[in-house]
Amino acid sequence: MEPNTTPDNNLESQKKKYIGILIGISAVLVIILGYLIYIYFDQKSKMVEMETVLTAESDSLTVELSGLLYQYDTLKTSNDSLQFEMGIQQDKIKNLLSIKASNAQKIRLYKKELSTLREVMKSYIKQIDSLNTKNIILMAENKEVKSQLNKTQQSNKELTKIKKELTSKVQMASVLQAKDLLVSTLNSKGKLKNRITKIDVIKVCFILRENPVVSAGNKEIFIRLIRPDGVVLAKSADNLFELKTENSKDTENLVYSASRVVEYLNQDIEVCLFYKKDAQLIPGTYTVLLYAEGYEIGTSTFLLK
Repeated sequence: MEPNTTPDNNLESQKKKYIGILIGISAVLVIILGYLIYIYFDQKSKMVEMETVLTAESDSLTVELSGLLYQYDTLKTSNDSLQFEMGIQQDKIKNLLSIKASNAQKIRLYKKELSTLREVMKSYIKQIDSLNTKNIILMAENKEVKSQLNKTQQSNKELTKIKKELTSKVQMASVLQAKDLLVSTLNSKGKLKNRITKIDVIKVCFILRENPVVSAGNKEIFIRLIRPDGVVLAKSADNLFELKTENSKDTENLVYSASRVVEYLNQDIEVCLFYKKDAQLIPGTYTVLLYAEGYEIGTSTFLLK
């Protein structure tokens, strides 16, 4: 006996079938959607984690670049060429700091550049140390040279002083000297007189000492008689002779009272000079000065009343 099927039953059966299919499809879609949601949040979590890592590495890279820039700033050298090259490297670091690394590729690139900059810096440090060592050596050598130069200059000064002293001694040794100087006051008849009104001639006698260093020959002797008031007794203001100063190249002219040429044979010789009164005599102590060849050779004093 055939089952009792009607159009309504067939339709109901098909609806149930479609509903089952839709439920199955919906379940699959729900599963897929759930999976996709899971994948989305998982990827988002990984992206956040990656971004955190990249930010940390970027910040670390910035700190390292800033530290390297500071180290460059502390490097000092007087070598212009080296200073110029270090300036270029500093500009590179500043450029890297001005550009933020936003992805892994850039960070890797900057890290590589940082490594290169560090190696370059190490080479600069070595060069600066080498230059500083050379400078220290040069300064030490320069100090030694200056020390030697100062010693040499000091030696030269001492030698110059010794030479000057020896020259002075030689000059003094080659100058005539007088001794036993005696002054006599005489009247017109050659008799000794002590009173000013009776004196017509002042006689000065002395001995030129023996001196083998002095060249023999005629020597002109000059005498200056100086009154108590400083006036030089002289017959004429034109009676002048040259006196050598401390600088032997310079001379000055002095008025003399009397002069005489004697023949000197490197032996003691007695000499007398006479001044015939040509000016008023005054009471007091008179000074007698003897000169020969531009030098003072003797001095004495006498009293007139």
